[in-house]
Amino acid sequence: MTGKDLRIVFMGTPEFAVASLKRLVEEGYNIVAVVTTPDKPAGRGQKLHESDVKVAARELGLPILQPEKLRDPEFVEAMQELKPDLGIVIAFRMLPEVIWAMPRLGTFNLHASLLPQYRGAAPINWAIINGEKKTGITTFLLNHEIDKGAIIAQHTEPILAEDNIGTMYDKLMTKGCDLVVDTVEKIASGDFTAIEQMHIDEATLKPAPKIFKDDCRIDWSWEGERIVNFVRGLSPYPAAWSPMFMNGEERGSAKIFEVKFEPKQHSFEAGKIFSDGKESISVSCADGIIHIHSMQMAGKKRMSNHDLLLGFRDIESYTFR
Repeated sequence: MTGKDLRIVFMGTPEFAVASLKRLVEEGYNIVAVVTTPDKPAGRGQKLHESDVKVAARELGLPILQPEKLRDPEFVEAMQELKPDLGIVIAFRMLPEVIWAMPRLGTFNLHASLLPQYRGAAPINWAIINGEKKTGITTFLLNHEIDKGAIIAQHTEPILAEDNIGTMYDKLMTKGCDLVVDTVEKIASGDFTAIEQMHIDEATLKPAPKIFKDDCRIDWSWEGERIVNFVRGLSPYPAAWSPMFMNGEERGSAKIFEVKFEPKQHSFEAGKIFSDGKESISVSCADGIIHIHSMQMAGKKRMSNHDLLLGFRDIESYTFR
């Protein structure tokens, strides 16, 4: 039996999942249904927003299921009628056992880290923030615990000095397509040995929890390399940010997308801003100077230092905190 003989149910939501869905369809795999999140009101007009996976599934002519609750009897019955051989999950909600255990050959997940490291919702961000030199992708069989199922396959990808969350997201999304197809074939043939994530010292593992706005605030008392990795791990989205103060009062904030670090001894307070008023914006940190190459003031668009300084002549009167 090959993977193309299997009845596959694909479950996902964001762009990261779309690439693998399209690859499976392009290569002739039998996707009997796509499960994604319900449409939700979004934006100022509160227009219904469709998930990236739903848009792609519609363009590909695939049946779409959008259950409000994954334990809903109608959804469970619809899944049973599909008689799935295999489930594939990429960036979706936690599934109840009644769903992940239903396919004859089980359900596997594509996760953007080298498990067991970086279990959680934001693995690519945290790998870069923590200064890792490599990360990767993993396929594993779903079980009762989040990201703790038996590992089927992995691919390792280096994290280059110039990489950020945007570039690594794209790299892993592309490589994920290959790993998903490879995993489908492994499962179809039965020619694989899943490796259980057992007997692991949890103290050696680095988590990857969901990132909120407060998690993105820069602490200028950190060492320079830590700030650089922090900015890279959040750029371009959700973006590292810092409030700006003048005379002790908060006067707005800025998102910071690209920085370089210059090690340097100094006696300045962390967060002091320096500028030539034309091209350069720099900030003092614990062990040197952070040179900002791209930022965005609150309420404004992202712009070059040159353009920003044309309308912000007194930037040295401010400090970051």
